[in-house]
Amino acid sequence: DSLLQESYFRTVIMNSSTRLNFLFLLTYATLSQCQRGLESENLKIIDSLLRNYDRREMPSSKIGTPTEVTCSLHIGSFGSVSEKTMDYHADLYLKQSWSDPRLNHSQIVEVLDLNDPRLVQGIWKPEVYFPNAKTADFQFVTMPNLLLRIKPGGQIEYMLRLSLTFSCIMQLSKYPIDDQICTMEIASFSKTMRDLQLKWGQPPMDLSPKLEMLQFHVKSIDADTCENLAIDGLFSGQYSCLALTIYLQRNIGFHLVQTYLPTFLFVVVSWLSFWMDVEQVTPRIVLGITTLIIISSKSAVLGAESPQVSYIRAIDIWMGTCNAFVFAALIEFLVVNYASRKSRKVSTKMLGEEDPEKKENERKELFFAATIDQKCRLVFPILFLLFN
Repeated sequence: DSLLQESYFRTVIMNSSTRLNFLFLLTYATLSQCQRGLESENLKIIDSLLRNYDRREMPSSKIGTPTEVTCSLHIGSFGSVSEKTMDYHADLYLKQSWSDPRLNHSQIVEVLDLNDPRLVQGIWKPEVYFPNAKTADFQFVTMPNLLLRIKPGGQIEYMLRLSLTFSCIMQLSKYPIDDQICTMEIASFSKTMRDLQLKWGQPPMDLSPKLEMLQFHVKSIDADTCENLAIDGLFSGQYSCLALTIYLQRNIGFHLVQTYLPTFLFVVVSWLSFWMDVEQVTPRIVLGITTLIIISSKSAVLGAESPQVSYIRAIDIWMGTCNAFVFAALIEFLVVNYASRKSRKVSTKMLGEEDPEKKENERKELFFAATIDQKCRLVFPILFLLFN
């Protein structure tokens, strides 16, 4: 009896499990079929909307008011800020939103996403461009990176992924402890403000949390309107324009390690000659000339790597001062050596003669040379620290 009961329960459990699996598969198939049916219905709705749709006509042209387009940016990467070419590179997503009453349909109750370029091409889109962009590329890998979203009520969202190089005119008088201001402009290309008005969304721009820059960090960002001079100077009329002002601060770490610290140490090394004996002519000359050549070579390398500007930069003042201190240390030795040799000539002429007055003059010359070295041991570091 127990065996029969156990066999009976196993049969019941297996039948229940089979029924549950069957119900699950049936439910999944029904939902999938409903989803496919809904997508097919949505495509039919879009086809019916686009049948009499003219993409050359502005959405609000029948109302007689300008079409308002809200723009916002998401920056995925920001960098390659170049002082030589005066530009920077950015990979970004441009999001545009507007209202198109012609795409308002009572059966659209949820968001419709379109990424087929042929369907997207049939819908009106704002003709915007980036006035201060040098080069621009649209992302095609692995497919065209665009998305048009139709919301209930005829609200449209249009997103593009772009890779651009923007012009950024820099002021390098304080280089490399400088702050730079770069802009990112978006403007209407063919429609005046009578037909198209651009405005910033909220927030106007957001940076990727993984964004890192090698030379700079972003201090702040301001969103405002601008004058579309590129078009205003060629055609009459006012064109809507938006501008992001990006405030950048240079990271001093690289130049501190590669420029300031080495040149500072070489200047200090040149002062070692003040502690050498006056008669050690060769070591003092070698030390002074070597440090002078090294500082001059470093200055020449920096000049070749930096952009050629017509004004003096902070780095030029620093390198010029370092050269001046090393050269002054070499001149100091020449003065000390001249005074020492002069006293030795007087001593040679006095061999065999005992003239207390001349011996006193010789002693004074040697004391003068030694005093110059002693004073320079203190004067040079104080002046250099005051300069810093």
